[in-house]
Amino acid sequence: MKKNELCIDVLGTAVTIFTDEDPVYLRTLLEKYRNTIENVKRNSGLTDPLKLAVLTGFLLSHDLEKAGTPESTEGIEKNEDSGEAERLTLGMITRLDEVLDGQNWLQVAAPEPEYPETGPAVPASAGPADFIISERAIYKLKNQVKNYDWGSPEWIPALLGLENPGKSPWAELWMGINPGAPSRIVGESGEPGPLLSEITRLPFLYKLLAAAKPLSIQVHPNPDQAREGFERENQEDIPLDDPKRSYLDFNHKPEIISALSPFAALCGFRKVLDIHTLITKLYMSLGNDEILKNTFETLLFSLKGENENPYGEFLSALFGLETAAKNALSHFLKSHSVLLERKYPENRNEWKICAFFAGLYPGDPGVMAPLYLNIIELAPGQAIYFPPGILHTYIHGLGLELTADSSNVLRGGITSKYINPDELLKIAVLSEYKPEILENPEPDAPYFEYPSPEGEFSLSVMQNSGGENPGGTNVAPGAALPYPEKNGPSIIFISAGNALVKDPEDNSELHIKTGESFFVPPGKKLEISGTFTAYAAAAK
Repeated sequence: MKKNELCIDVLGTAVTIFTDEDPVYLRTLLEKYRNTIENVKRNSGLTDPLKLAVLTGFLLSHDLEKAGTPESTEGIEKNEDSGEAERLTLGMITRLDEVLDGQNWLQVAAPEPEYPETGPAVPASAGPADFIISERAIYKLKNQVKNYDWGSPEWIPALLGLENPGKSPWAELWMGINPGAPSRIVGESGEPGPLLSEITRLPFLYKLLAAAKPLSIQVHPNPDQAREGFERENQEDIPLDDPKRSYLDFNHKPEIISALSPFAALCGFRKVLDIHTLITKLYMSLGNDEILKNTFETLLFSLKGENENPYGEFLSALFGLETAAKNALSHFLKSHSVLLERKYPENRNEWKICAFFAGLYPGDPGVMAPLYLNIIELAPGQAIYFPPGILHTYIHGLGLELTADSSNVLRGGITSKYINPDELLKIAVLSEYKPEILENPEPDAPYFEYPSPEGEFSLSVMQNSGGENPGGTNVAPGAALPYPEKNGPSIIFISAGNALVKDPEDNSELHIKTGESFFVPPGKKLEISGTFTAYAAAAK
C-alpha cells in the first residue's frame, strides 16, 4: 500500500511522517495540533518552542484520555473539563520550568531538517545510541553551509580546505543549534555524532560569513517587538515559510561582526544635515529631468527640521516613490557616478557604492542607502557591534558574525525579497547612530574580548604567534595559552593555523586546524597550544 506523507512544520521545526492514513485525515490532525499549540500559547503565555511542544502533547493526551473513558467525564460540563485541562496545563508549566532550569544548559534535541553540509551527509540515525557523549567533554563540530546568492564560491571553501566543484555560492557556515542548519559533534576518529543541541542550549548563533555581493538592507527587532510580531503573525495564520512572514521566532537579534578580510558595511543613520547635504549635491547635478527634480525635492522636504522625526519622514518618502521615480533615480546614480566623483571627490565612496547598488538592483529604493547610512570599513581583526533596530547591510568581505539565535529580519532594500515598509518603520531606531570600531588596543595580546553591551554572549580572539603578551611573558609558538573559564558554553573557531586543545580535567586532546571549530561546555578551562588565531563565541 502506498504511504501518504505528512510534513509537520511548527515552532520552527519540520518533521515528515509516512503513514497509510487518509491524507484528509492527516491534514485534520495537523490542523488540530496547530490549533492546540495556539490555545496553549494564549492560555499560558509561553513562547519557548520546547515547552510549547511538551505541553501541547500533554494537553492532547488529556483530551484523548477524556474521550476514551466516558465514565471519567460523567457529571462534568464541557467548560469545567476545559478548566481542568487548563489547570493541569499550568501546573505542568511550573514543573517543566523546574526541570529545565535544573538541567544546566541541557535540552532535548529537535529533529534535524535536511540542509547541505560541508562534506558527506550525516546519517539520520547517527545519535546518542551510536555515540557516547558527555556534558563535560569538548567536541569538534561538523557544521553546515547556507547557499545564498550573495555568497562567494571561493572564500569559505578555501578557508575550510574543501572543494566546491559546482561553484555554488557559499554564504554562511552556521555553528550552533539553530534548526535551520544545526551543528553535529564529531568523534575522536571522525565519526559523526548527535546534534550539538542534544548536549547544550545556546543563546547565540555563530557564523562564518562571506559577502561577495551586498546583503539586503535590514533591521532586527528588540525582545518586545519580536514577541509581539511573532504572536501576531501566528494569530494571522501566516505560515513560517511564507515569503511575507517577518517574524520566525520570538527572539531579538543584536549582532557583532569581526572582519577576517577587509570588510565594508553600511550601519546606522547619518546626521540629518549630512543626508541633506549629500542629496543636495545630487540635486545640484541634475539636468532638466522633471521626475528626478521632483524626487529630490520630495526627499529634501522630508528632512526639514520641523518634521517630528525626519528619519521616519525620509524613509516613508523614499519607500513611497513612484516606480518611474525609482527607476530614474537608479539610472541617474549609475550613469552620473564618474561625473559626481569629479565634482564632489570627497564623497567618492558614496557615489561608487550607489552606482554599484543601482547596477545590481535597478529601481530599488535602497540604491540611495550610502547617502543616509554610515559607510563602515573594517580591517582584519576589527569589529562592530550594533543592537536591534539599527538599519544595516554588509557590502563585501569575509567575517565572523555572532548574533542572538534568531531569524527575524525586516528588509529595507537591495533585495528581491519582500519589503514591509510599515513594519520596518515600527522596528527601526529612527535616530542617528554610528557604531564604534572595536579593536584590540594591543594587537599582539594573546587574548582579547571585544567590548559590547550585549549581556547574552561575548566574542573574543586568541592568538599564539610567539609575540610578547602585555605582562611581558614570552609566548613561543607551541606554548599553551589558557582559555578562561566561562559561565556558559562556547564555540571556538580556528581562523588561521593549527592548535592542540588540551582538557586538564580529563587529559583529553583535540587537534584543530584552520576552518574547524569545537564546543566547550560551561565552566571548562582549557590549554591551547600551537600557532593559530582563534575566535571564541561564549554564552554569558
